[in-house]
Amino acid sequence: MNKQSNAIFNITVLVAALGYFVDIYDLLLFQIVRVESLKELGLTTVQVKSEGEFIISIQMIGLLVGGIIWGMMGDKKGRLSVLFGSIILYSVANIINGFVQTPNQYALTRFVAGIGLAGELGAGITLVSELVSKEKRGLSTSFVAGIGLTGAVVAYFISQNFNWRICYFIGGGLGFCLLLLRISVFESSMFSKLKQQSVQRGNFLMFFTDKQRFRKYLFAILIGLPTWYVIGILVAFSNDFAVAFGLSEEVLPKKSTMVAYVGIAIADVMVGFVSHWLRSRKKALFIFYILTMISIFFYFTQQSGSAAGMYVICAALGFSTGFWAIFVTMAAEQFGTNLRATAATTVPNMVRGALPLLIVLFKGLQSATGSYITAGWMTGVIVMVISWVAAWFTEETFGKDLNYVEN
Repeated sequence: MNKQSNAIFNITVLVAALGYFVDIYDLLLFQIVRVESLKELGLTTVQVKSEGEFIISIQMIGLLVGGIIWGMMGDKKGRLSVLFGSIILYSVANIINGFVQTPNQYALTRFVAGIGLAGELGAGITLVSELVSKEKRGLSTSFVAGIGLTGAVVAYFISQNFNWRICYFIGGGLGFCLLLLRISVFESSMFSKLKQQSVQRGNFLMFFTDKQRFRKYLFAILIGLPTWYVIGILVAFSNDFAVAFGLSEEVLPKKSTMVAYVGIAIADVMVGFVSHWLRSRKKALFIFYILTMISIFFYFTQQSGSAAGMYVICAALGFSTGFWAIFVTMAAEQFGTNLRATAATTVPNMVRGALPLLIVLFKGLQSATGSYITAGWMTGVIVMVISWVAAWFTEETFGKDLNYVEN
């Protein structure tokens, strides 16, 4: 393909969306089967909570490491090399995950899977951004995210009908099926032309050697923090918060995750149209920030409520944080072609990798205040203030020409 396409939905968008679908299925599967799988390994209720926090943190560290590896490869070897390599790695890891017998084995396979999962979204968004016209690329990337995020919903329903080990086997199998579709995807013409130039490609250290570039990179990461505060803490541990709130009914984290991702998937398609209508990435982002803060408020004021109420609020939280597509698109648009895949791949995985730090902050505040609820909302206030400031000072990138390089 030698020029940018005016179509907002094409084979590249479809393959990127399906790739992200499998990515999200595998990424959220542990969160969905966490309690069931750890109990089957013989852990007590207390151990399920502590080991669950540990394993999800290890998975996110794997995403952080993988984001750097695949991001650099995407700019050095090409966007397609990442789409092929990453999916092979996480598909194999998920199949092996179905055979684990101990929590340590579980953590190791989630770490390896995390490395593989790190490459899918960034490479897909970069490829779509470079192949679709600058006026419509936000709509296309929203379709990628919106379709892809339904992977969490499918993971929930599969977990309802199959043992957790089978769920991992299915995830690995879906990944290998996806490889067949990859054959029909073309490399970005921007990258193909870039290979003919004598310019550094995929040098991760370049983000830190220039003050202005580092500032852009740091802000690109910080604006995404609310998403994993919501998903990784409020939704993932909704069962524990339900007890703290005094809810009389049991809340299932996997159901909270499912309804949250229904909301996220819907919003991630909508945010592309909102951004397109406003002709602004930042204005759309701020609208969803406001919705996030409103949803967080209702989350922490549901004392003595019901399980159904918790699920409704989790769906609202998911919808309000459905700006993932715009967030990753902004990361891709911030940087030149020789660093674009590195940025678009490392930025979302830096946010995912920040979850262990958010959990440490949350647990530290819990120890300091003696209250699970107080620690939860205080963590949210800190996250929202940081993200709001970062977004305020971030460059507007709607309609930006991406055919340039970083020197």
